[in-house]
Amino acid sequence: MHIKCRTISVIVPHLNQPGALKTCLATLEAQSIPRGSFEIIVVDNGSATLPTDVIAQYPGVRLLREAQPGPGPARNTGVAAASGEVLAFIDADCRAHPDWLSSVWRSLHSFPRGTVLGGDVRIWQGEKPHLDAIAAYESVFAYRFKLYIERDGYCGTGNMAMFRRDFHSVGPFAGIDVAEDMEWGQRAQRAGLRFRYVPEMIVFHPARSSLRELYLKWDRHILHYRNMTADRPAWRLRWIAQALLVLASPAAGVITVLTSDRLYGIGACTKAIAVMCAVRIHRTITMLSLLRNRRTVAWNR
Repeated sequence: MHIKCRTISVIVPHLNQPGALKTCLATLEAQSIPRGSFEIIVVDNGSATLPTDVIAQYPGVRLLREAQPGPGPARNTGVAAASGEVLAFIDADCRAHPDWLSSVWRSLHSFPRGTVLGGDVRIWQGEKPHLDAIAAYESVFAYRFKLYIERDGYCGTGNMAMFRRDFHSVGPFAGIDVAEDMEWGQRAQRAGLRFRYVPEMIVFHPARSSLRELYLKWDRHILHYRNMTADRPAWRLRWIAQALLVLASPAAGVITVLTSDRLYGIGACTKAIAVMCAVRIHRTITMLSLLRNRRTVAWNR
């Protein structure tokens, strides 16, 4: 596979995760395509300490800063500085499969113009012999990019790639008040772009360490959804109906767990179901609490 010099620009937003960023950069440096064929741009989004020590360990990686909070503005800064004809997005706490960029390049040249790629995001197990409860749950329900792409028509930005020309035909990512990947995907569809799921385009993400971290993730997502729907007619009635559907959804979720190809054994399935029930009760309570008050989204870790 021949790729010209710096044809791909990999953009990594970062916020207060220097250890994770170091691991991410190590996996990017170990890609199966020549290192000279891609550039890596890290955009810090207001960390307490800039990750200069980490960046110094990887010559050629560029470090930029974006003061406006949110991964969307950070990615926009990376795009503005990028030189490649292909844009590949990954998060600082992810690990790229060695063939990640190879799959990006091959797939973009196999599909029609105007195609945005989304890949598989798997939970990183490391050397643990068994999944804990949170990892079991997230192996089934987190980062369901295939579902997002095929059912909802958008892709998460933690594993997404496209030609630069297609990004600019849609415009930049939105700010922190909305789910920037979903909002950008809606605009991309209106602009005539189409999303394709590429299972060989793999990145790994560590599981969260506690229920509290899961709840915080969902609190942020629910605020995004609330902000995106609050201007629509009769949104409160629809919001209540959605909250009640979430409360009733564990019955279907049990089937999803039991039929998943990412869990093995009744123990792992039982753990995933228990966490699923706790999370969906929390989601319902949080949704109902937002009927009256609009809150500001906090972008921090």
